[in-house]
Amino acid sequence: MTQHIFEFIINSRKGFLRLIDDLSLEELNQIPDGFNNNIFWNFSHIVVSTQTLSYVRTGIRADTSGVKYNEDYKKDTKPTRTVTQEEVYEFKTLALSTIEQIQSDYDKGIFNTITPYSTATYGSEMNTIEEVLIATLSHDNLHWGYAQAQRRVIKNIK
Repeated sequence: MTQHIFEFIINSRKGFLRLIDDLSLEELNQIPDGFNNNIFWNFSHIVVSTQTLSYVRTGIRADTSGVKYNEDYKKDTKPTRTVTQEEVYEFKTLALSTIEQIQSDYDKGIFNTITPYSTATYGSEMNTIEEVLIATLSHDNLHWGYAQAQRRVIKNIK
């Protein structure tokens, strides 16, 4: 069952990658009217959040120091600078490699015992890493939906 969850997360992220590949750097940085962030922020936010939810909130790691770009893309942040093409490339790699690392650590039993926590977004109690992974998939798709809506505004699609 859990292997299927990892597959769904990977496939969801690949869908997000396809969305990003279709856009210019200017479009990725653009904050459309009615929004307080941009497509790249939504994409980067899921990459950063999944690491935090899986490792820090579960008590596996003590802090977010190992989560690159956490301060730029954590919950309650918004874009403060124009991102470069190099950062886009890096996040495209991180989107999949971070999930592969979580899966590897899962297979090694790193997550056998976690500290339960409630999610800020849904208020759901996370008692197992499997619940965290299901919440991750839901969270990823929520932000993919925002990015799709932003793309429609940027491309002026009715």
